[in-house]
Amino acid sequence: MEYLKIDGEFPRLSKSAVTLGKFDGIHRGHQKLVEKILEQKEKGLQTVLFSLGIGSQMIFTKEERCHILEKAGVDVLVECPLDTRIRHMKAETFIKEILVGDLQAEHVAVGEDFRFGYERKGSPELLEEMGKKLGFSVDILPKEMDGRRKISSTFIREELKRGNMEKVNNLLGFPFFVDGVIEHGRGMGHKVLLPTTNIVPAKEKLMPPNGVYDTVSHFKDRTLYGITNIGYKPTIGEKFLGVETYLFDCEENLYGEPCRVEFLHYSRPEKRFSSIEALKQQLLKDAEKGKAYFQSLEK
Repeated sequence: MEYLKIDGEFPRLSKSAVTLGKFDGIHRGHQKLVEKILEQKEKGLQTVLFSLGIGSQMIFTKEERCHILEKAGVDVLVECPLDTRIRHMKAETFIKEILVGDLQAEHVAVGEDFRFGYERKGSPELLEEMGKKLGFSVDILPKEMDGRRKISSTFIREELKRGNMEKVNNLLGFPFFVDGVIEHGRGMGHKVLLPTTNIVPAKEKLMPPNGVYDTVSHFKDRTLYGITNIGYKPTIGEKFLGVETYLFDCEENLYGEPCRVEFLHYSRPEKRFSSIEALKQQLLKDAEKGKAYFQSLEK
């Protein structure tokens, strides 16, 4: 998949099917939009996801979103910051110059509440109206719902901050995860505590509360269950936020391996213990609790 970050002029693409939005979380509603543009591949159109005005703190990083979208079959991810030019561009100009002119859009898919252009005057209805004049078709999709509430990145962020991983994962349609490469820690896990793997999340990654989670770790050729601590290890003392995982029944050296850690359940908040031995005893309890959690999923 091709990744394009706009810094000035837009590249000219070949004929395309485009979906527009922020696409921070690639949640269930976003996935419906992606499915709509993928349908256009049989017409020879390349599929383009146009991410407009994403913030500094993201549910998924650029690299993580690229992995998700590439697996889904999207051809191009375009990230466009809401700079002065874009913010003050009239909706009609955006459609003519960028959507049709640069992206060569022949089909567009948006949510029913999508707004764009100067003073947010652009709407799905305007896209339909101009599509008839400029020769592109439009799909307008209703919002995906969770009960009476619309599924949105804002909704997911709220639940993520609460550590409600079951709700987060339901809204996303897949488990929330952190990608990284296994790094060397202090080695205390192997020497004194339980052997662990360590990854450091990107600074722009929005994380759930510090604490212990039941997690699934994916490596190149295997999947392992475990418990993961997010935080600064207050008993030991770290200056950076880490993702430290104890993998059940695994003693292998995994340093340098790419890893994806999926968060399924929030077990307890992070806390400071009176001694390393007290911490070790709590980790053993956490591990037993984690194993029981995964056993309950199999019933």
